[in-house]
Amino acid sequence: MTVLPDDGLSLAAEFPDATHEQWQRLVEGVLRKSGKEASGEAAEDALSTQLEDGLTTRPLYTARETGANANGDTGANAANAANADAAGFPGFAPFVRGGRPEGTSVSGWDVRQRLAGTDPVRVNEAALADLENGTTSLWLTVGRTGIPADGLARALDGVYLDLAPVTLDAGADYAEAARALLALYAEREVAPEAARASLGADPLGHEARTGEVLDLAEAAALARETAGAWPHVRALTVDALPYHEAGGSAAEELGLSLATGVAYLRALEDGGLGVEAALGQLEFRYAATADQFLTIAKLRAARRLWARVAEACGAPEAGAQRQHAVTSPVMMTRRDPWVNMLRTTVACMAAGVGGADSVTVLPFDNELGLPDAFARRIARNTSTILLEESHLARVIDPAGGSYYVEQLTTELAGAAWEFFQTVEKAGGLPEALRSGLVAERLATTWAARSKKLAKRREPITGVSEFPLLSEKPVVREPAPAGPTGGLPRVRRDEAYEALRARSDAHLTATGHRPRVFLAALGPAAAHTARATFASNLFQAGGIEPVHDPVSVDAASAAEAYAASGADGMAVLCSSDALYEEQAEAVAAALRSAGATTLFLAGKPGTAEGSVDEYVFAGCDAVAVLSSVLDRMGVAS
Repeated sequence: MTVLPDDGLSLAAEFPDATHEQWQRLVEGVLRKSGKEASGEAAEDALSTQLEDGLTTRPLYTARETGANANGDTGANAANAANADAAGFPGFAPFVRGGRPEGTSVSGWDVRQRLAGTDPVRVNEAALADLENGTTSLWLTVGRTGIPADGLARALDGVYLDLAPVTLDAGADYAEAARALLALYAEREVAPEAARASLGADPLGHEARTGEVLDLAEAAALARETAGAWPHVRALTVDALPYHEAGGSAAEELGLSLATGVAYLRALEDGGLGVEAALGQLEFRYAATADQFLTIAKLRAARRLWARVAEACGAPEAGAQRQHAVTSPVMMTRRDPWVNMLRTTVACMAAGVGGADSVTVLPFDNELGLPDAFARRIARNTSTILLEESHLARVIDPAGGSYYVEQLTTELAGAAWEFFQTVEKAGGLPEALRSGLVAERLATTWAARSKKLAKRREPITGVSEFPLLSEKPVVREPAPAGPTGGLPRVRRDEAYEALRARSDAHLTATGHRPRVFLAALGPAAAHTARATFASNLFQAGGIEPVHDPVSVDAASAAEAYAASGADGMAVLCSSDALYEEQAEAVAAALRSAGATTLFLAGKPGTAEGSVDEYVFAGCDAVAVLSSVLDRMGVAS
């Protein structure tokens, strides 16, 4: 048998190692070709992306960022090296790499299907269909916005409660719903050690959603009863979705979940539970978004932060956070909802890679009403394909060791801890909610993000990018109204949805959508890029772009506009060189044909005096489109 040398097969042994400085010089050359002069760190900064929470994604991550060299020795940045080493091992504090040594590698994550509805019979039909086809646990809405507590038995008829875990979401009615489920366990003779459930008591989450204050003592009493009789039932849920749905960032979501968890620990200790028992009564719920790396880092950082809380409480090994990830409602769109399948697939993958114990994929039509059977099937099959065909759960913490993921986890944890401390200094989460601190902070974050959405710096496929005005609306049965009165609920598509609604109303009233004429000057090579840009932009507001079938010049512009049926609006689309030659004459011809407002697709100042406004990459699309609809007389 041939024995390889100790260093194995070194295919690149004759090539010198590339240095960070060499890479930077290559970056400088690329930037120089694009007209930017930057060197060294400045060149690297030019390719960096600013995230929320003061975080920055850099173009390259190496051992330098973690303070280790190629041999694993610590360098100058020893603090970051310590942070990277703090990830530990799966199943051991601080649980960054997973709450259990085996992770989800044995049976995959729990596929938890959400069932929203008020009719126990229909909920039961859906629950049985889901369980027979890949779902492993049920998430039921009970109480004011769901099935009545006394209908829980009917909704779970035929469900093997010793095999299928149940999660309740009952808002202010959590105690009644919890006792109904526990009574059902007793009635069906489910052994206490076989019952697995989350009773969903979340007084502070309910207050965040509705403004209604609930007594934490009642939740503590339920937890005390559960801890003594039902070893695998958790009484309380720390739901961070209200903060995510109010526009909060990843760090704000994490910080507020920590503040909620700490408030519950205090209440449970006051109610007579020890620290370890209290920690065992909590399940945490987070949003998973289509930003896969941020979602992965968020779940890993959440476990790390909660382990720090447990350590401060004197129970470090009991601090393995139980996590339920839900695909983000904020990212879901009502227009072109089919794209939601792509968003939820990426989010589900990120949740699994991030180590979530349970994952709920919201159906693609979730924001349109009650999901139908097809949408629920796609939702549950998303996890099934990732688990059974992609084998995503076979590797424990697959993102672990990535320089980028480890650094992002560390930085996100730091930002979240800082916000958590701010909330604690304000008197804890209850006081921060009631004083308006939380609402103001989240509103500020959402306002900044809304500007990016309005400028299409954060694109929404099917809405602000590549919209389809001829799309047939997807109609669903109305869903029960959700709780209101507390923090607002935002959506990424809300500003564009308002514009599209105006266009829809105009279509109903007149038989056609608002129209804008695109005057494409010169050959296709000159106008295609800007005409495509302008077409996408105006369609995002529900405004139909009307193109002339051939390129136009000043002589044919008036005739083409008159035949277009445009509502007083025209856009010049071409190259800067042709604007200089033809813009003035074409603009005059369009005005003579009845165009009241002329836009130019390109940088402001081009053909100044010939046109009224400019549309360009980075312009406030929402403001421009709203103004155009106003000028066309389209009712708001």
